[in-house]
Amino acid sequence: MQDIATIKSLLASRGLRPKHRFGQNFLHDPSAMRAILQAAAIRAGETILEVGPGTGTLTECLLEAGARVITCELDRDMAAIIRERLGERVTLVEGDCLLDKHTIHPAVLAALGTGPFRLVANLPYAAATPLIATLLEAHAACEGMVVTIQREVADRLTARPDTSEIGPLTITAQLLAKVDRVTVLKPGAFWPAPDVTSAVVRLVPRTPRPALPSNLREIVDRAFQQRRKQLRNSLGADFPFPEGFDGMRRPETLAPDEWITLARAAG
Repeated sequence: MQDIATIKSLLASRGLRPKHRFGQNFLHDPSAMRAILQAAAIRAGETILEVGPGTGTLTECLLEAGARVITCELDRDMAAIIRERLGERVTLVEGDCLLDKHTIHPAVLAALGTGPFRLVANLPYAAATPLIATLLEAHAACEGMVVTIQREVADRLTARPDTSEIGPLTITAQLLAKVDRVTVLKPGAFWPAPDVTSAVVRLVPRTPRPALPSNLREIVDRAFQQRRKQLRNSLGADFPFPEGFDGMRRPETLAPDEWITLARAAG
C-alpha cells in the first residue's frame, strides 16, 4: 500500500505536483484504505470500476484482492504512472468518465462489457454526484458502490426526512439502493489536505431494482427548487394530490416512497 512518501516520490520524480483543477487529493491513510477494502469485500475475479486512480494506491489493493480492474483517469500524467507501474494488469481508459452528467464514456462501457461490475473509488469531488446518480438510474449491471466522497454529499445520500440535507439525490439514491456511511475521513488522510471532510459510503442496489415513474425527477426537482414553499405552491394549485395528502407540507418532510405516490398521482 502506497504511503505518503511513496506518493510524493512518484510525483517528484516526474516533476509533478497535485493539480487543483482535477481535484487531486491523494488518500494515503492506511486505516482509511482498509475501511474501503473491508466495506467493498472484493471477490476474486469480479470486475471493479475505479475512477480517478491517481498514482494507483487503491488500484494496487484492488488487484491484490483479485479484482479485474477497469480504471478511468482524466489526467494524462497520472495515467502514465498507472501504465508504467501496472501495465496490462489493469484496463486503463484515459479521459473523463462522464461525457455529460448523465452519460458514461463509451470507452468505459466498452471496457466493462455486458457483465456485472461495482464502483470502488476515491472519487474526484466534482464527478461524485453525477456518476453515482447515473450508475444507479441507468446502469443495472452496476451491483454496488463503495466510494470516498465529500461528507456533504454523503450527508445528502443518507439524509432522513425533515432534515436540511435531504434533496433530489437523497430521493433517487434511497429509492434505488440501500445506502450507509462506512466512515468519516479527516482532511489529514489526504495529501494535500482538502478544505473539506470526506466520507466513505456504500450503496447496494435494491433487488429487484424498482422502476421509477418517468415523471419522478421532474416533480422532485420542481419541489426542491423552492424547498421553503409548500408543495401546493411549488407544484402548482392544479397538481392532483392524492386523497388525504396534505399539500401544505414542504418537500423535505416527505419520505422517498411518498414521492412515488405523488408521481403516480400526476400520471
